[in-house]
Amino acid sequence: MDKAEVTEMILSTKKQTGVTWASIAEEVGMSQVFVTSACLGMNSMPRDKADKLVTYLGLPQEAGPVLAEYPKKMFEQSIPTDPCIYRFYEIVGVYGETLKELIQEKGGDGIMSAIDFEMYVDKIPDPKGDRIEVKMSGKFLPYKSW
Repeated sequence: MDKAEVTEMILSTKKQTGVTWASIAEEVGMSQVFVTSACLGMNSMPRDKADKLVTYLGLPQEAGPVLAEYPKKMFEQSIPTDPCIYRFYEIVGVYGETLKELIQEKGGDGIMSAIDFEMYVDKIPDPKGDRIEVKMSGKFLPYKSW
């Protein structure tokens, strides 16, 4: 069993049961974005959290160790060499599918606009080292059916 197979099982179970990423994250006791990303194979979960997820979704026990494995964060694209820009490519590569899942779960079949869009960048003091906070807000654009 590999990460792709576990992801397929999770997505299938999620679809069949109607469980949300938020409820999975709450049950596991971790961030919704992180749990979604780990379920999509782009992060590893602590073993105890992986086992909780497996139990909650009724997956085979062999899925727990797979969810705890370190992922291969590989995605096909040309990446700029500027370190700041590269990190944003890395974020999209690791969390892009997660963002898509969460946007569509909350808004339906659609996308976030990059035209009707706002973004804010702030430096936030933190005892562990200052943080950079990026806030993005884009109009939800539902896909049309015809």
